[in-house]
Amino acid sequence: MRLPIAGGGPAERADAARNRQKILRAAARLVAARGADALALDEVAAAAGVGVGTVYRRFADRGVLAQALLDERERRFQEAFISGPPPLGPGAPALERIRAFLHAFVDRLEEQGTLLMVAETATPKARFETGAYRLHHSHLAGLLAEARPGTDAHFLADALLAPLAAAQFVHQRENDLSVERIKAGLDQLLG
Repeated sequence: MRLPIAGGGPAERADAARNRQKILRAAARLVAARGADALALDEVAAAAGVGVGTVYRRFADRGVLAQALLDERERRFQEAFISGPPPLGPGAPALERIRAFLHAFVDRLEEQGTLLMVAETATPKARFETGAYRLHHSHLAGLLAEARPGTDAHFLADALLAPLAAAQFVHQRENDLSVERIKAGLDQLLG
């Protein structure tokens, strides 16, 4: 069963869906060939064989396009922490689930960090305006409230998500911090 991604949009016409898929395939090819930093809407339009206006109607900027490229991986991540096996999914104590969530997020950043960085930094508040961020925050806040009753779970959820900003992660990896060291640091934050 496919879960609707938090913040997902309405159904689309068949021709619009075909164009969307052409655009996404072309964008994925460009990112694979040249990296996420090279993602440009006019080049995507040319590679997809559609007009630039068609791309801009679907994707207002490269951040929105990057989010669309990340959609399937985000769905799998959500399914894992909502209904997957413990400790990431239900059935483990709250602190174990928080740790598993943070570690899985780091793994995702390792896999797609530069593309996530494009998605999160296209506009000043892009990271916080996605349904995915709101779901991640809500999930962590609920687990934190369970694990540490009486704490400000909403603030702590933001505090735990802050070091998982893609730009922060990419910066750390470029400065020789290993994935294991980043995960260990997050474990230390959990105390």
